[in-house]
Amino acid sequence: MIRRRVVVSGDVHGVFFRDSCRRTADGLGVAGWVRNLPDGTVEAVCEGEPERVRRLVDWAHEGPPLATVDAVSVREEEPEGLTGFEIRPTPAGF
Repeated sequence: MIRRRVVVSGDVHGVFFRDSCRRTADGLGVAGWVRNLPDGTVEAVCEGEPERVRRLVDWAHEGPPLATVDAVSVREEEPEGLTGFEIRPTPAGF
């Protein structure tokens, strides 16, 4: 099991990025969460089998059809054993 924290920048708010990410993660069997950040980026945490997580990270480089992805930052983290994949609210006071 691996865990990746992904931050996506570009035109990624208001284009169904989070919902598309959740549906893609569910289809791949990847656990974690996704949320908008106040600075206009989208942050996701993805846990699961390495190949499945890699496929979700690859998807993030394109995003849904209405998104324009400019950059993707990926950081490896220790897995927490998350289950399911959820859309989280934008953090306050970021």
